[in-house]
Amino acid sequence: MNYYAALSPMKDAEKSQQYRQDHLDYLGKLAEQGKVFAKGRFTDGTGGLVIYIAEGFEEVEEIVKNDPYVVQGARGYEIHEWTMTTDAVLPEK
Repeated sequence: MNYYAALSPMKDAEKSQQYRQDHLDYLGKLAEQGKVFAKGRFTDGTGGLVIYIAEGFEEVEEIVKNDPYVVQGARGYEIHEWTMTTDAVLPEK
């Protein structure tokens, strides 16, 4: 499995708010399948980032293209394969 960083730059803030719950529900289903490593919005309102776990680029691109934010024109997307390196210790939930 590989990690992919999917940037989702804001295209339409109003549509982003309108389809937010659909987007979150979509990511929730993907998380249940083990496809989401991390996710979050940028605090400056310019969009967000999802780190996906997948077999290959094509799988991630298909996932991203079906995100309600992208389908409805609220957000664009840019995908990059990502190699994680960290010494961080994540807190327990």
